[in-house]
Amino acid sequence: MKIQLTLLLCALLIPVALFVFGLKNAGLSAEEKIRPPYVAGGFYPADANELGKMIDGFLAHASAEKLEGSLVALICPHAGYEYSGGVAAYSYIQLKGRSYDRVVVIAPSHYESFPFSSIYDGEAYHTPFGDVHVDHDFAAKLVKLSSSIKISERGHGEVEVQGRRVGEHALEDQLPFLQRVLGQFKMVPIVMGDPSYDACRALGIALAKAVQGTNTLILVSSDLSHYHPYDEAEQMDHQILKMMEDWDYLSLLQNAERNIWKGPCGGGPIVAAMIAAERLGAHRAQILKYENSGDVTGDKSAVVGYGAVALVAEKESKKHGRKTAEFSLTPAEKQELLKIARTSVETAVREKKLYTVPADEPEALRDARGAFVTLKEHGELRGCIGYMSPVKPLAETVRDVAAYAALEDRRFSPVTTGELGILEYEISVLSPLRKVEDINQIHVGEHGLLIRKGDYEGVLLPQVPTEEGWNRSTFLEQVCVKAGLPEQTWKDEDADLFMFTALVFGEPTNAKATMFDETSPQKPPGLPGPPAPGSPRP
Repeated sequence: MKIQLTLLLCALLIPVALFVFGLKNAGLSAEEKIRPPYVAGGFYPADANELGKMIDGFLAHASAEKLEGSLVALICPHAGYEYSGGVAAYSYIQLKGRSYDRVVVIAPSHYESFPFSSIYDGEAYHTPFGDVHVDHDFAAKLVKLSSSIKISERGHGEVEVQGRRVGEHALEDQLPFLQRVLGQFKMVPIVMGDPSYDACRALGIALAKAVQGTNTLILVSSDLSHYHPYDEAEQMDHQILKMMEDWDYLSLLQNAERNIWKGPCGGGPIVAAMIAAERLGAHRAQILKYENSGDVTGDKSAVVGYGAVALVAEKESKKHGRKTAEFSLTPAEKQELLKIARTSVETAVREKKLYTVPADEPEALRDARGAFVTLKEHGELRGCIGYMSPVKPLAETVRDVAAYAALEDRRFSPVTTGELGILEYEISVLSPLRKVEDINQIHVGEHGLLIRKGDYEGVLLPQVPTEEGWNRSTFLEQVCVKAGLPEQTWKDEDADLFMFTALVFGEPTNAKATMFDETSPQKPPGLPGPPAPGSPRP
Protein backbone atom coordinates (compact mmCIF):
# COMPACT_ATOMS: atom_id res chain seq x y z
CA MET A 1 0.00 0.00 0.00
CA LYS A 2 2.84 2.43 0.89
CA ILE A 3 4.51 1.74 -2.45
CA GLN A 4 1.23 2.36 -4.28
CA LEU A 5 0.69 5.67 -2.40
CA THR A 6 4.25 6.76 -3.16
CA LEU A 7 3.84 6.00 -6.85
CA LEU A 8 0.52 7.84 -6.89
CA LEU A 9 2.07 10.88 -5.16
CA CYS A 10 4.96 10.94 -7.66
CA ALA A 11 2.53 10.69 -10.54
CA LEU A 12 0.66 13.68 -9.18
CA LEU A 13 3.78 15.75 -8.43
CA ILE A 14 5.57 15.29 -11.77
CA PRO A 15 2.90 17.17 -13.77
CA VAL A 16 2.87 19.92 -11.12
CA ALA A 17 6.65 20.27 -11.30
CA LEU A 18 6.54 20.38 -15.07
CA PHE A 19 3.78 22.98 -14.94
CA VAL A 20 5.80 25.22 -12.59
CA PHE A 21 8.90 24.84 -14.78
CA GLY A 22 6.79 25.75 -17.78
CA LEU A 23 5.59 28.89 -16.07
CA LYS A 24 9.17 30.01 -15.48
CA ASN A 25 10.10 29.56 -19.11
CA ALA A 26 6.84 30.79 -20.61
CA GLY A 27 7.13 34.18 -18.96
CA LEU A 28 3.71 33.97 -17.32
CA SER A 29 4.84 35.44 -14.00
CA ALA A 30 7.59 37.93 -13.19
CA GLU A 31 7.98 36.32 -9.77
CA GLU A 32 8.73 32.95 -11.38
CA LYS A 33 10.70 34.11 -14.41
CA ILE A 34 14.49 33.67 -14.15
CA ARG A 35 16.66 34.37 -17.18
CA PRO A 36 19.18 31.56 -17.72
CA PRO A 37 22.88 32.29 -18.39
CA TYR A 38 22.82 31.83 -22.17
CA VAL A 39 26.55 32.43 -22.70
CA ALA A 40 27.94 30.57 -19.67
CA GLY A 41 30.34 27.93 -20.93
CA GLY A 42 31.10 30.12 -23.94
CA PHE A 43 31.93 33.70 -23.00
CA TYR A 44 32.90 32.67 -19.46
CA PRO A 45 33.17 29.39 -17.49
CA ALA A 46 29.93 27.72 -16.45
CA ASP A 47 31.54 26.30 -13.30
CA ALA A 48 31.38 28.76 -10.38
CA ASN A 49 34.79 27.79 -8.96
CA GLU A 50 36.55 28.09 -12.29
CA LEU A 51 34.76 31.36 -13.00
CA GLY A 52 35.75 32.80 -9.62
CA LYS A 53 39.40 31.91 -10.11
CA MET A 54 39.41 33.49 -13.57
CA ILE A 55 37.87 36.78 -12.38
CA ASP A 56 40.13 36.90 -9.31
CA GLY A 57 43.12 36.47 -11.58
CA PHE A 58 42.05 39.40 -13.77
CA LEU A 59 41.45 41.59 -10.73
CA ALA A 60 44.83 40.68 -9.23
CA HIS A 61 46.60 42.01 -12.32
CA ALA A 62 44.54 45.22 -12.56
CA SER A 63 45.60 48.41 -10.81
CA ALA A 64 43.06 50.79 -9.31
CA GLU A 65 43.83 54.15 -10.88
CA LYS A 66 43.01 57.09 -8.65
CA LEU A 67 39.78 58.67 -9.85
CA GLU A 68 39.74 62.41 -10.35
CA GLY A 69 36.27 62.82 -8.86
CA SER A 70 33.31 60.84 -7.54
CA LEU A 71 32.36 57.79 -9.60
CA VAL A 72 29.05 58.08 -11.48
CA ALA A 73 29.35 55.43 -14.21
CA LEU A 74 31.67 52.78 -15.65
CA ILE A 75 32.12 51.54 -19.21
CA CYS A 76 33.27 47.92 -19.64
CA PRO A 77 33.87 45.61 -22.63
CA HIS A 78 31.75 42.50 -23.18
CA ALA A 79 33.70 39.95 -25.22
CA GLY A 80 34.68 36.49 -24.07
CA TYR A 81 36.55 36.82 -20.78
CA GLU A 82 39.75 35.40 -22.24
CA TYR A 83 39.83 38.38 -24.64
CA SER A 84 38.38 41.33 -22.71
CA GLY A 85 38.39 40.22 -19.06
CA GLY A 86 41.78 41.77 -18.39
CA VAL A 87 40.57 45.20 -19.53
CA ALA A 88 37.18 44.88 -17.80
CA ALA A 89 39.00 44.26 -14.52
CA TYR A 90 40.37 47.82 -14.62
CA SER A 91 36.80 49.08 -14.33
CA TYR A 92 35.69 46.52 -11.76
CA ILE A 93 38.70 47.00 -9.49
CA GLN A 94 37.28 50.49 -8.86
CA LEU A 95 34.31 48.85 -7.10
CA LYS A 96 36.38 47.01 -4.50
CA GLY A 97 35.26 48.15 -1.06
CA ARG A 98 32.19 49.94 -2.42
CA SER A 99 28.55 48.99 -2.05
CA TYR A 100 25.49 50.05 -4.04
CA ASP A 101 21.77 49.59 -3.54
CA ARG A 102 21.45 48.91 -7.24
CA VAL A 103 23.40 48.84 -10.50
CA VAL A 104 21.76 50.06 -13.71
CA VAL A 105 23.35 47.99 -16.50
CA ILE A 106 22.83 49.39 -20.02
CA ALA A 107 23.69 47.18 -22.99
CA PRO A 108 23.16 47.22 -26.75
CA SER A 109 21.05 44.69 -28.60
CA HIS A 110 23.21 42.71 -31.03
CA TYR A 111 20.53 40.46 -32.51
CA GLU A 112 17.22 42.33 -32.65
CA SER A 113 16.02 45.90 -32.95
CA PHE A 114 12.93 47.37 -31.30
CA PRO A 115 11.80 50.97 -30.79
CA PHE A 116 12.43 51.33 -27.05
CA SER A 117 14.79 50.64 -24.15
CA SER A 118 13.81 47.31 -22.59
CA ILE A 119 13.96 46.57 -18.85
CA TYR A 120 13.77 42.84 -18.18
CA ASP A 121 10.25 41.73 -17.20
CA GLY A 122 11.39 38.78 -15.08
CA GLU A 123 12.54 38.35 -11.49
CA ALA A 124 16.27 37.86 -12.01
CA TYR A 125 19.21 37.00 -14.24
CA HIS A 126 20.88 33.73 -13.25
CA THR A 127 24.67 33.18 -13.44
CA PRO A 128 26.93 30.43 -12.09
CA PHE A 129 27.23 32.56 -8.92
CA GLY A 130 23.45 32.68 -8.39
CA ASP A 131 20.61 35.08 -9.13
CA VAL A 132 20.86 38.85 -9.60
CA HIS A 133 17.42 40.22 -8.82
CA VAL A 134 15.71 43.02 -10.71
CA ASP A 135 14.84 46.19 -8.78
CA HIS A 136 11.21 46.39 -9.91
CA ASP A 137 10.44 49.58 -7.96
CA PHE A 138 13.28 51.49 -9.62
CA ALA A 139 12.34 50.02 -13.01
CA ALA A 140 8.76 51.23 -12.56
CA LYS A 141 10.06 54.71 -11.74
CA LEU A 142 12.06 54.80 -14.99
CA VAL A 143 9.10 53.64 -17.05
CA LYS A 144 6.97 56.47 -15.65
CA LEU A 145 9.63 59.00 -16.65
CA SER A 146 9.74 58.13 -20.37
CA SER A 147 7.41 56.46 -22.87
CA SER A 148 10.49 55.11 -24.68
CA ILE A 149 11.39 52.88 -21.71
CA LYS A 150 9.32 49.70 -21.29
CA ILE A 151 9.19 46.55 -19.15
CA SER A 152 9.71 43.78 -21.70
CA GLU A 153 11.45 40.54 -22.58
CA ARG A 154 12.74 42.07 -25.85
CA GLY A 155 16.52 42.03 -25.97
CA HIS A 156 16.76 39.70 -22.95
CA GLY A 157 15.59 36.36 -24.31
CA GLU A 158 16.71 34.05 -27.08
CA VAL A 159 16.23 34.84 -30.76
CA GLU A 160 16.91 32.84 -33.90
CA VAL A 161 19.97 33.98 -35.87
CA GLN A 162 20.98 32.09 -39.02
CA GLY A 163 19.09 29.00 -37.96
CA ARG A 164 20.28 28.82 -34.34
CA ARG A 165 18.96 30.14 -31.06
CA VAL A 166 21.16 32.74 -29.35
CA GLY A 167 20.83 34.92 -26.27
CA GLU A 168 22.13 38.49 -25.94
CA HIS A 169 25.55 38.43 -24.29
CA ALA A 170 26.34 42.10 -23.68
CA LEU A 171 24.41 42.53 -20.43
CA GLU A 172 24.90 39.03 -19.05
CA ASP A 173 28.66 39.29 -19.60
CA GLN A 174 28.94 41.99 -16.90
CA LEU A 175 27.11 40.18 -14.09
CA PRO A 176 29.71 37.66 -12.83
CA PHE A 177 32.25 40.47 -12.44
CA LEU A 178 29.69 42.57 -10.56
CA GLN A 179 28.77 39.66 -8.30
CA ARG A 180 32.43 38.96 -7.53
CA VAL A 181 33.27 42.54 -6.48
CA LEU A 182 29.97 43.71 -4.97
CA GLY A 183 28.41 40.56 -3.57
CA GLN A 184 24.68 41.13 -3.15
CA PHE A 185 22.97 43.92 -5.10
CA LYS A 186 19.87 44.55 -7.17
CA MET A 187 20.04 45.62 -10.76
CA VAL A 188 18.06 47.34 -13.47
CA PRO A 189 18.94 45.45 -16.69
CA ILE A 190 18.34 47.67 -19.75
CA VAL A 191 18.87 46.62 -23.36
CA MET A 192 18.59 49.44 -25.91
CA GLY A 193 16.73 48.34 -29.02
CA ASP A 194 16.90 51.87 -30.42
CA PRO A 195 20.32 53.58 -30.21
CA SER A 196 19.18 56.86 -31.81
CA TYR A 197 20.05 60.18 -30.22
CA ASP A 198 16.46 60.80 -29.12
CA ALA A 199 16.31 57.37 -27.44
CA CYS A 200 19.67 57.96 -25.73
CA ARG A 201 18.53 61.38 -24.58
CA ALA A 202 15.25 60.05 -23.19
CA LEU A 203 16.97 57.25 -21.28
CA GLY A 204 19.76 59.52 -20.04
CA ILE A 205 17.38 62.17 -18.71
CA ALA A 206 15.12 59.58 -17.06
CA LEU A 207 18.13 57.93 -15.43
CA ALA A 208 19.45 61.22 -14.10
CA LYS A 209 16.09 62.01 -12.50
CA ALA A 210 15.70 58.54 -11.00
CA VAL A 211 19.31 58.17 -9.81
CA GLN A 212 19.58 61.62 -8.21
CA GLY A 213 20.04 61.26 -4.45
CA THR A 214 20.25 57.45 -4.49
CA ASN A 215 23.12 54.99 -4.02
CA THR A 216 23.16 53.80 -7.64
CA LEU A 217 25.92 52.91 -10.10
CA ILE A 218 25.42 53.19 -13.87
CA LEU A 219 27.35 50.58 -15.85
CA VAL A 220 27.64 50.45 -19.64
CA SER A 221 28.52 47.38 -21.70
CA SER A 222 30.38 48.15 -24.93
CA ASP A 223 33.34 47.15 -27.05
CA LEU A 224 35.09 49.66 -29.35
CA SER A 225 36.00 49.19 -33.04
CA HIS A 226 35.43 45.83 -34.71
CA TYR A 227 37.55 43.75 -37.09
CA HIS A 228 40.10 46.24 -38.40
CA PRO A 229 43.84 45.54 -38.75
CA TYR A 230 45.69 46.20 -35.48
CA ASP A 231 47.24 49.61 -36.28
CA GLU A 232 44.06 50.91 -37.90
CA ALA A 233 41.98 49.69 -34.95
CA GLU A 234 44.27 51.38 -32.43
CA GLN A 235 43.92 54.70 -34.25
CA MET A 236 40.12 54.39 -34.38
CA ASP A 237 39.81 53.28 -30.77
CA HIS A 238 41.87 56.20 -29.53
CA GLN A 239 39.58 58.52 -31.50
CA ILE A 240 36.55 56.95 -29.80
CA LEU A 241 38.16 57.27 -26.37
CA LYS A 242 39.22 60.86 -27.10
CA MET A 243 35.61 61.77 -27.91
CA MET A 244 34.67 60.44 -24.49
CA GLU A 245 37.48 62.44 -22.88
CA ASP A 246 36.36 65.54 -24.80
CA TRP A 247 32.79 64.82 -23.63
CA ASP A 248 31.60 65.11 -27.23
CA TYR A 249 28.87 62.50 -27.07
CA LEU A 250 26.92 63.90 -30.02
CA SER A 251 29.83 63.35 -32.43
CA LEU A 252 30.49 59.96 -30.85
CA LEU A 253 26.94 58.82 -31.56
CA GLN A 254 26.84 60.29 -35.06
CA ASN A 255 30.03 58.44 -35.98
CA ALA A 256 28.63 55.22 -34.48
CA GLU A 257 25.39 55.65 -36.46
CA ARG A 258 27.39 56.14 -39.66
CA ASN A 259 29.43 53.03 -38.78
CA ILE A 260 32.65 54.98 -39.27
CA TRP A 261 34.63 52.59 -37.06
CA LYS A 262 32.34 49.51 -37.08
CA GLY A 263 31.77 50.39 -33.44
CA PRO A 264 31.44 51.06 -30.64
CA CYS A 265 28.63 48.51 -30.59
CA GLY A 266 27.38 50.10 -27.38
CA GLY A 267 27.47 53.64 -28.73
CA GLY A 268 23.87 54.26 -27.68
CA PRO A 269 24.35 53.02 -24.11
CA ILE A 270 27.59 55.06 -23.79
CA VAL A 271 25.82 58.24 -24.88
CA ALA A 272 22.79 57.57 -22.65
CA ALA A 273 25.14 57.14 -19.68
CA MET A 274 27.08 60.31 -20.55
CA ILE A 275 23.85 62.32 -20.78
CA ALA A 276 22.74 60.94 -17.40
CA ALA A 277 26.17 61.48 -15.85
CA GLU A 278 26.31 65.05 -17.15
CA ARG A 279 23.04 65.87 -15.39
CA LEU A 280 24.42 64.23 -12.25
CA GLY A 281 27.45 66.52 -12.27
CA ALA A 282 29.98 64.47 -14.26
CA HIS A 283 31.88 66.03 -17.16
CA ARG A 284 35.02 63.92 -17.20
CA ALA A 285 35.73 60.55 -18.79
CA GLN A 286 38.83 58.94 -17.28
CA ILE A 287 40.43 56.21 -19.42
CA LEU A 288 41.48 53.38 -17.12
CA LYS A 289 42.77 50.82 -19.65
CA TYR A 290 42.85 50.10 -23.37
CA GLU A 291 43.80 46.96 -25.29
CA ASN A 292 42.45 45.04 -28.24
CA SER A 293 42.12 41.36 -28.98
CA GLY A 294 45.41 41.40 -30.89
CA ASP A 295 47.25 42.19 -27.65
CA VAL A 296 45.83 39.00 -26.13
CA THR A 297 45.92 36.50 -28.99
CA GLY A 298 48.78 37.85 -31.08
CA ASP A 299 46.54 37.74 -34.18
CA LYS A 300 46.54 41.33 -35.42
CA SER A 301 44.77 40.84 -38.74
CA ALA A 302 41.25 41.77 -37.56
CA VAL A 303 40.89 42.88 -33.95
CA VAL A 304 38.22 44.16 -31.55
CA GLY A 305 38.96 47.09 -29.25
CA TYR A 306 38.28 47.13 -25.49
CA GLY A 307 38.23 50.12 -23.16
CA ALA A 308 37.66 50.57 -19.42
CA VAL A 309 36.38 54.08 -18.69
CA ALA A 310 35.09 55.89 -15.59
CA LEU A 311 32.69 58.85 -15.78
CA VAL A 312 33.41 61.04 -12.76
CA ALA A 313 32.07 64.22 -11.20
CA GLU A 314 34.96 66.50 -10.29
CA LYS A 315 34.95 68.86 -7.34
CA GLU A 316 34.05 72.42 -8.32
CA SER A 317 37.54 73.77 -7.60
CA LYS A 318 39.16 71.12 -9.78
CA LYS A 319 36.58 71.47 -12.52
CA HIS A 320 37.21 75.20 -12.90
CA GLY A 321 40.97 74.75 -12.66
CA ARG A 322 41.13 72.28 -15.54
CA LYS A 323 41.30 73.80 -19.01
CA THR A 324 40.79 72.06 -22.32
CA ALA A 325 43.99 72.07 -24.35
CA GLU A 326 43.78 74.66 -27.13
CA PHE A 327 44.28 73.35 -30.66
CA SER A 328 46.83 75.24 -32.73
CA LEU A 329 48.59 75.00 -36.07
CA THR A 330 51.88 76.49 -37.19
CA PRO A 331 51.86 79.02 -40.06
CA ALA A 332 53.33 76.32 -42.31
CA GLU A 333 50.56 73.86 -41.39
CA LYS A 334 47.89 76.48 -42.10
CA GLN A 335 49.42 77.19 -45.50
CA GLU A 336 49.52 73.46 -46.24
CA LEU A 337 45.80 73.15 -45.47
CA LEU A 338 44.98 76.14 -47.68
CA LYS A 339 47.04 74.53 -50.45
CA ILE A 340 45.12 71.26 -50.00
CA ALA A 341 41.79 73.11 -50.17
CA ARG A 342 42.75 74.98 -53.34
CA THR A 343 44.22 71.92 -55.07
CA SER A 344 41.16 69.85 -54.13
CA VAL A 345 38.78 72.41 -55.66
CA GLU A 346 40.85 72.76 -58.84
CA THR A 347 41.12 68.97 -59.23
CA ALA A 348 37.39 68.48 -58.65
CA VAL A 349 36.35 71.27 -61.05
CA ARG A 350 38.84 70.55 -63.83
CA GLU A 351 39.21 66.76 -63.67
CA LYS A 352 35.99 65.69 -61.88
CA LYS A 353 37.93 63.53 -59.44
CA LEU A 354 39.11 63.52 -55.85
CA TYR A 355 42.54 64.93 -55.07
CA THR A 356 44.92 62.51 -53.33
CA VAL A 357 46.41 64.01 -50.18
CA PRO A 358 50.17 63.40 -49.77
CA ALA A 359 50.99 60.61 -47.32
CA ASP A 360 53.73 62.59 -45.55
CA GLU A 361 51.53 65.35 -44.13
CA PRO A 362 52.56 66.78 -40.70
CA GLU A 363 51.26 64.92 -37.67
CA ALA A 364 48.79 67.69 -36.73
CA LEU A 365 47.09 67.27 -40.12
CA ARG A 366 46.75 63.51 -39.59
CA ASP A 367 44.64 63.91 -36.43
CA ALA A 368 40.88 63.55 -36.91
CA ARG A 369 39.14 66.93 -36.77
CA GLY A 370 35.91 68.50 -37.92
CA ALA A 371 36.36 71.42 -40.32
CA PHE A 372 34.59 73.71 -42.78
CA VAL A 373 35.90 75.30 -45.96
CA THR A 374 34.38 78.60 -47.07
CA LEU A 375 34.72 79.84 -50.64
CA LYS A 376 34.17 83.51 -51.49
CA GLU A 377 34.42 85.75 -54.54
CA HIS A 378 35.13 89.43 -53.92
CA GLY A 379 34.08 88.93 -50.29
CA GLU A 380 30.75 87.34 -51.26
CA LEU A 381 29.92 83.78 -50.19
CA ARG A 382 30.34 81.24 -53.03
CA GLY A 383 30.04 78.00 -51.04
CA CYS A 384 30.62 76.58 -47.59
CA ILE A 385 30.35 72.98 -46.42
CA GLY A 386 31.98 70.98 -43.63
CA TYR A 387 32.08 67.99 -41.36
CA MET A 388 31.04 68.76 -37.78
CA SER A 389 32.37 65.44 -36.46
CA PRO A 390 36.04 64.40 -36.47
CA VAL A 391 35.61 61.46 -38.83
CA LYS A 392 38.80 61.74 -40.89
CA PRO A 393 42.33 63.11 -40.62
CA LEU A 394 42.21 66.91 -40.85
CA ALA A 395 43.99 67.00 -44.23
CA GLU A 396 41.43 64.62 -45.76
CA THR A 397 38.53 66.47 -44.16
CA VAL A 398 39.69 69.76 -45.72
CA ARG A 399 40.20 67.99 -49.05
CA ASP A 400 36.65 66.56 -49.00
CA VAL A 401 34.71 69.60 -47.84
CA ALA A 402 36.57 72.00 -50.14
CA ALA A 403 35.44 69.95 -53.13
CA TYR A 404 31.91 69.75 -51.72
CA ALA A 405 31.81 73.53 -51.21
CA ALA A 406 32.78 74.08 -54.85
CA LEU A 407 30.41 71.61 -56.48
CA GLU A 408 27.74 70.47 -54.03
CA ASP A 409 26.51 73.50 -52.06
CA ARG A 410 22.85 73.47 -53.14
CA ARG A 411 22.50 77.23 -52.75
CA PHE A 412 24.87 77.88 -55.65
CA SER A 413 25.62 76.58 -59.13
CA PRO A 414 28.86 74.55 -59.30
CA VAL A 415 32.10 76.52 -59.49
CA THR A 416 33.40 76.79 -63.06
CA THR A 417 36.97 76.74 -64.33
CA GLY A 418 36.72 80.47 -65.08
CA GLU A 419 36.22 81.19 -61.36
CA LEU A 420 39.17 79.22 -60.01
CA GLY A 421 41.56 82.17 -60.16
CA ILE A 422 39.34 84.50 -58.14
CA LEU A 423 38.22 82.16 -55.34
CA GLU A 424 39.16 83.13 -51.79
CA TYR A 425 39.58 80.35 -49.22
CA GLU A 426 38.86 80.26 -45.49
CA ILE A 427 39.21 77.20 -43.25
CA SER A 428 37.58 76.70 -39.85
CA VAL A 429 39.02 73.83 -37.79
CA LEU A 430 36.50 72.87 -35.11
CA SER A 431 36.85 71.94 -31.46
CA PRO A 432 34.78 69.11 -29.95
CA LEU A 433 31.11 69.87 -29.23
CA ARG A 434 30.01 70.59 -25.66
CA LYS A 435 26.43 70.72 -24.39
CA VAL A 436 25.38 74.23 -23.35
CA GLU A 437 24.13 74.00 -19.78
CA ASP A 438 23.80 77.76 -19.25
CA ILE A 439 23.49 80.31 -22.09
CA ASN A 440 25.91 82.56 -20.19
CA GLN A 441 28.60 80.08 -21.26
CA ILE A 442 28.15 81.30 -24.85
CA HIS A 443 30.54 84.10 -25.85
CA VAL A 444 29.79 85.86 -29.14
CA GLY A 445 32.81 85.77 -31.41
CA GLU A 446 34.33 82.80 -29.57
CA HIS A 447 31.70 80.07 -29.81
CA GLY A 448 29.78 78.53 -32.65
CA LEU A 449 26.41 76.91 -31.99
CA LEU A 450 24.64 73.73 -33.03
CA ILE A 451 20.98 73.17 -32.14
CA ARG A 452 19.25 69.82 -32.35
CA LYS A 453 15.58 69.03 -31.92
CA GLY A 454 14.25 65.74 -33.24
CA ASP A 455 15.29 65.47 -36.88
CA TYR A 456 16.10 69.18 -37.15
CA GLU A 457 19.64 70.47 -36.81
CA GLY A 458 21.30 73.80 -37.51
CA VAL A 459 24.86 75.11 -37.18
CA LEU A 460 26.47 78.55 -37.21
CA LEU A 461 30.24 79.12 -37.06
CA PRO A 462 31.78 81.42 -34.41
CA GLN A 463 32.56 84.17 -36.93
CA VAL A 464 28.93 84.55 -38.08
CA PRO A 465 27.49 86.64 -35.20
CA THR A 466 30.53 88.94 -35.21
CA GLU A 467 30.28 89.54 -38.95
CA GLU A 468 26.53 90.13 -38.71
CA GLY A 469 26.71 92.27 -35.58
CA TRP A 470 24.46 89.97 -33.54
CA ASN A 471 24.25 89.81 -29.78
CA ARG A 472 23.82 86.51 -27.91
CA SER A 473 20.01 86.57 -28.09
CA THR A 474 19.98 87.10 -31.86
CA PHE A 475 22.66 84.42 -32.27
CA LEU A 476 20.45 81.93 -30.41
CA GLU A 477 17.43 82.88 -32.51
CA GLN A 478 19.31 82.64 -35.79
CA VAL A 479 20.75 79.20 -35.15
CA CYS A 480 17.13 78.05 -34.63
CA VAL A 481 16.15 79.68 -37.93
CA LYS A 482 19.11 77.95 -39.61
CA ALA A 483 17.65 74.62 -38.46
CA GLY A 484 14.24 75.50 -39.86
CA LEU A 485 12.79 75.99 -36.38
CA PRO A 486 11.01 78.91 -34.66
CA GLU A 487 13.34 81.51 -33.15
CA GLN A 488 12.64 80.60 -29.53
CA THR A 489 13.09 76.83 -29.96
CA TRP A 490 16.37 76.92 -28.02
CA LYS A 491 14.26 77.34 -24.87
CA ASP A 492 12.33 74.08 -25.45
CA GLU A 493 12.99 71.19 -23.07
CA ASP A 494 13.38 68.77 -25.98
CA ALA A 495 15.95 70.94 -27.79
CA ASP A 496 19.69 70.62 -27.15
CA LEU A 497 22.26 73.35 -27.73
CA PHE A 498 25.94 72.53 -28.26
CA MET A 499 28.81 75.00 -28.52
CA PHE A 500 32.26 74.79 -30.08
CA THR A 501 35.19 76.99 -31.00
CA ALA A 502 37.05 77.22 -34.29
CA LEU A 503 40.57 78.00 -35.42
CA VAL A 504 39.82 80.23 -38.43
CA PHE A 505 42.39 81.23 -41.03
CA GLY A 506 42.52 82.06 -44.72
CA GLU A 507 43.22 84.74 -47.22
CA PRO A 508 42.31 88.35 -46.28
CA THR A 509 38.92 89.43 -47.64
CA ASN A 510 36.23 91.99 -47.03
CA ALA A 511 34.17 89.08 -45.84
CA LYS A 512 30.46 88.94 -45.26
CA ALA A 513 28.90 86.46 -42.85
CA THR A 514 29.37 82.80 -43.59
CA MET A 515 26.26 80.65 -43.81
CA PHE A 516 26.99 77.05 -44.59
CA ASP A 517 25.83 73.47 -44.86
CA GLU A 518 27.11 70.34 -43.16
CA THR A 519 27.56 67.28 -45.32
CA SER A 520 27.71 63.63 -44.36
CA PRO A 521 31.18 62.07 -44.30
CA GLN A 522 29.80 58.65 -45.08
CA LYS A 523 30.26 58.93 -48.85
CA PRO A 524 33.28 61.09 -49.63
CA PRO A 525 33.27 62.87 -52.97
CA GLY A 526 34.19 61.00 -56.10
CA LEU A 527 33.36 63.77 -58.56
CA PRO A 528 33.41 65.05 -55.69
CA GLY A 529 30.27 63.42 -54.28
CA PRO A 530 26.54 63.27 -53.60
CA PRO A 531 24.43 66.32 -52.81
CA ALA A 532 25.09 67.56 -49.30
CA PRO A 533 22.14 66.87 -47.00
CA GLY A 534 22.74 70.15 -45.22
CA SER A 535 20.72 71.91 -42.58
CA PRO A 536 17.80 72.31 -42.03
CA ARG A 537 16.87 68.65 -42.24
CA PRO A 538 13.15 67.80 -42.23
